[in-house]
Parts: sequence; C-alpha cells; structure tokens
Amino acid sequence: MSDDTQIVILAGGLGTRLSEETRFVPKPMVEIGGKPIIWHIMNIYAAYGQNNFLVACGYKGELIKEYFANYFRHNSDLFVDLKSGNIELGDAKSPDWKIGCIDTGLNTMTGGRLLKIRKHLVSSTFMVTYGDGVGNINIDELLAFHKSHGKIATVTAVHPPARFGGMDLKGNRVSSFAEKSPAHAGWINGGFFAFEPEVLDYLEDDTTRLEAEPLSRLAADGQLMAYQHEGYWQPMDTLREKIMLESLWQSGSAPWKVW
Repeated sequence: MSDDTQIVILAGGLGTRLSEETRFVPKPMVEIGGKPIIWHIMNIYAAYGQNNFLVACGYKGELIKEYFANYFRHNSDLFVDLKSGNIELGDAKSPDWKIGCIDTGLNTMTGGRLLKIRKHLVSSTFMVTYGDGVGNINIDELLAFHKSHGKIATVTAVHPPARFGGMDLKGNRVSSFAEKSPAHAGWINGGFFAFEPEVLDYLEDDTTRLEAEPLSRLAADGQLMAYQHEGYWQPMDTLREKIMLESLWQSGSAPWKVW
C-alpha cells in the first residue's frame, strides 16, 4: 500500500534508562548490528513502500542529522584525488527515502514534538512511532484497518514482552514454573500509530505528553481504535534489551527484519 503517507519518528528523548549508551548518542542512534535502531524502524516501514519520514529531533539531534546528511557518501564507493581535492562517488547503496530532521527542542514532550512538526505534515493520514521500538508490524494492514473504521486515531496494541518467569504456588511449594507468555498478558501501547490531522487539535503545547491526556481524550471521545498486533514487538529501554536485540540480529533471525 505505497502512497505518500508521512511517518513521524519521535526521536528527541533523553533515554535516561539506557544511559550507558545515551551519554554519547541519542537513543535512536544506538546501534543494533552496526546500524542505528532508527534505521531498523525505517526499514520496517520501507518494506511496505513507506519512504517519507519526519524525525522529531531533540537530545543530541545533531548526530541524527549528521548521520543522514552523510548517509549517501558513507554508503557509496569513494574515489579521492588528493592533489586536486576532487571526490567522486560510485556504486551507491542508499535506499529511496526522503527524510526531514526537525529540531523540536530538548525538553519537549512527545505531544509537543508532534505540534512542532505540524507545518511539515502534508499527507492527510500520517503515521507516528517511537525511535526505540521494533516489531514485525504489518504496515499495510495497520493502514487498511485505520482507514476502515472512520475514526481519527489508531494505536497498535501489543502484548508486553515477557520479562519474568511465572510461578504457580501451592503454599510455599512451586507447583509449576514457566516463562510468562505475552499472550497471557494484557495490551499496551506499542506505538506505530496512524492519525488523521484532527488528532493535532488534542495537543496543547510543549508539555503535552501524547500518551497522557490526548490519548485519554481520544478514547473518551470514541476516536481511538486499536490495531491488535499478536506478533513480535520489543522496545529498547535498557541495556539488557539492547543486548538482547543485538543477539537476535547476530543470530540471523531478528523477528523485526521484514525487509
């Protein structure tokens, strides 16, 4: 379902729970398999023909800008004539993506970041996600679902990743023990939103958190629908999760690699 739908990636947070990495780079630039996680997220969308991105930058946003500004050069063969200074590029391996990197402030909240890029939104329907979560989301199905229900907002509902082993107790005796299955858990916000422009009217200012009052009000108004994703989804909030994602990528069977 390729069209000109814009994808907004919220990439401005401080990433304090991953401070081992984010002291030096913004969280979307933390690498999995030698590529920033934002590159992985973009590839999920691009696998469905969605190539038009707006990155809402904040903390260390200059590193995101530099990465994409130099992407073509870094992914091409380079021929340099040291005497003349002439540089020629060849055999480029860059994807057909259009990327806007917008400075939305250091301390702006997620809803406020959306407001700050409002003037750059030209597509009627647009998508939004976070710069730190991956999954094998079927973007075609998500968009089709959003357009089918006639409401102005869709959130991708996911099961929380299993973090702890589950136990059944009889007195002090463990009667059974198993890794918790996410299927037994409830639903949480997994990002990967689809919005109509009217959603922006639910946002107030820089202090607005998208996940707080705006989504609550949309739900109360009957305007928020859930696309239920039963497949893989994983945020990268901690060093443990970063290492886990890296291990999956190195194994050659990363579940989010849909491209």
